[in-house]
Amino acid sequence: MNTKIYNKEIKLPDGRIISIETGKLAKQADGSAVIQMGNAMLLATVVSSRTKSPVDFLPLTVDYREKFASSGKFPGGFFKREARPSNDEILTMRLVDRVLRPLFPKDYHYETQVMIQLMSHDDTVMPDSLAGLAASTVIQLSDIPFEYPISEVRVARLNGKFIINPSREELSESDIDIMVGASYESVSMVEGEFDEISEEEMTDAIKFGHEAIKVQIDAQNELVKAVGKKETREYEEATEDEDLLQKIHSKCYEKCYSIAKEGLSKKERSEKFSYVKEQLLESFTEEELEENESLVLKYFSKVEKEAVRELVLSEGIRLDGRKTNDIRPIWCEVNYLPSTHGSSIFTRGETQALATVTLGTSRDANIIDSPTHQGEENFYLHYNFPPFSTGEARPLRGTSRREIGHGNLAQRALGKVFPDDCPYTVRVVSEVLESNGSSSMATVCSGTMALMDAGVKISSPVSGIAMGLISDGERYSILSDILGDEDHLGDMDFKVTGTEQGITACQMDIKIKGLSYEILEKALKQACEGRINILGEMNKTINKPESNVKPHAPKMVKMVIDGDYIGAVIGPGGKVIQEMQKETGTTIVIEEENEKGIVEILGTDQNMIDSVIQKIEDITFSPVVGETYNVKVVKILDFGAVVEFRPGKEVLLHISEIAWERVEKVEEYLKIGDLVDVKYVGFDPRTKKQKVSRRLLLERPPKKDN
Repeated sequence: MNTKIYNKEIKLPDGRIISIETGKLAKQADGSAVIQMGNAMLLATVVSSRTKSPVDFLPLTVDYREKFASSGKFPGGFFKREARPSNDEILTMRLVDRVLRPLFPKDYHYETQVMIQLMSHDDTVMPDSLAGLAASTVIQLSDIPFEYPISEVRVARLNGKFIINPSREELSESDIDIMVGASYESVSMVEGEFDEISEEEMTDAIKFGHEAIKVQIDAQNELVKAVGKKETREYEEATEDEDLLQKIHSKCYEKCYSIAKEGLSKKERSEKFSYVKEQLLESFTEEELEENESLVLKYFSKVEKEAVRELVLSEGIRLDGRKTNDIRPIWCEVNYLPSTHGSSIFTRGETQALATVTLGTSRDANIIDSPTHQGEENFYLHYNFPPFSTGEARPLRGTSRREIGHGNLAQRALGKVFPDDCPYTVRVVSEVLESNGSSSMATVCSGTMALMDAGVKISSPVSGIAMGLISDGERYSILSDILGDEDHLGDMDFKVTGTEQGITACQMDIKIKGLSYEILEKALKQACEGRINILGEMNKTINKPESNVKPHAPKMVKMVIDGDYIGAVIGPGGKVIQEMQKETGTTIVIEEENEKGIVEILGTDQNMIDSVIQKIEDITFSPVVGETYNVKVVKILDFGAVVEFRPGKEVLLHISEIAWERVEKVEEYLKIGDLVDVKYVGFDPRTKKQKVSRRLLLERPPKKDN
């Protein structure tokens, strides 16, 4: 092999090793590396086009794929080939993209693709925690312009002790699951879920993860130094015109400042800013616009952003007239949709989410089948963001990565209060009907209320809030319950969900360097105050789960039967179970578990459910030796009577067991239809048949003297 291979090892706090190797694979990419931890191996590459894209932004694609061959598995389904990415793969792509994207030059408009592929899987390693390290490493090894290295780690807490990059088994026992993305200097991304922890505990977890990231960044720098740092490629930089910027600033700044200060609605504000922009464009000649229109529009947006930010920093006034810690007006409603199993509307300002709940059986569980994880979810949430929610008209192109990410955040937030013993599979769907600031947090609030409306016994209501930050390096303002425009022009988007007891989930993206932990802690404290405020408004509408499911919603009953009776309940070709479902209008599901049969009965009519229970109890009935049973006489024979425990469960009451005295005729003691008590004796070893006795329950007459 002609190319030299370079290696670098990273030692985790617990002694485990992550190794980085470059120079062996994928050498035609601009940068490539293999990241290994245990037997898990990720191949990462980056390629950036040398031809400028016509679009006025960075066309960056981050792809993360888990190959089924990496764990010795075949792809499930009919097509035996990996196709569209799974939700977990998309979520990993988003985690990496959100940290990388802000670090490319703003005028770098060249098609760039980062690809990360799991080539070998290890059950003790969660590969998504290595993806950020892999992506940053290959960019550092390339000549692509990029500000500075970053990395990402997962932090968990077991028995009060923080650990980096836990296994899935360890994570299942942890009360913290947080991904942290950061540079050497500051944290830039956080996302995770928690068992109602405090703000201080969350900050400690972030700090612990940041220290581990610094070690990984040192390793990247040492590897690049050993390989030899490539000179950053030249590219066509954006044209700038300082005189034009000053001209637009003098014409538009005060107008934009005044509009921002009026406290208008989103539509009114947009119309007024558009009018100022039109006036600006009309002030230029056709020749000037033909040459500089894109620059004029760019500078107008810059001036508008500057005016809005300055209003917040200098006067503490926001676009809609609120103070920095004010929450927009909230109204809520439950049981809005008559035919769903649970529903709610949550409206906060110009953001509105309508949530529905559907109750089902274990057959409705969400099946997870990936190279790294197999299982089922009996609680899951789907988030839909239609174009009309922002007043737009555009074609629907399937579920977007953003919808998957927002839905996952809300699902994690609510999953922490979902009852472990819930007999149902529960699906929540959030339909975002209006959006102007944090529809994902509105989804958490509407989802909470819909679950309670459906009678799902969640442990505590959950609310969510989106926080923002505006800073000029010296001054800063933390904003509660941010608008969509404040998200766009601000320096931080920080979503926090939780109960009155603590935080259940968070997602944070920071767009500026050097955010101090002091500001982060203040933001968390202000978020807690806002979250509790929102929770109070929700509680005015509904503050605990309904005691029962709705009359038209299915009732669920679970039974456990002996595994030997599963076949009898199902019947030949499913005949018995199908007949029961047809007669009662119920859904019956049977799963075998630990030599037992777990029977789920789902139906809207309690009488019909009771009927199914009775039928199954009849089928699975097995008398206990020594117990007394009230049986029905169904047939009279010369040598006894056939009695029935349950329909289909018959046994012979022998003539000798009817009474203590000698019985000549059975008819003198029993008639068809009589209900009599008998004692179950068990199997007669002589006849090898079940034996019952009426005689043993009667008082034995005294012996006659000779």
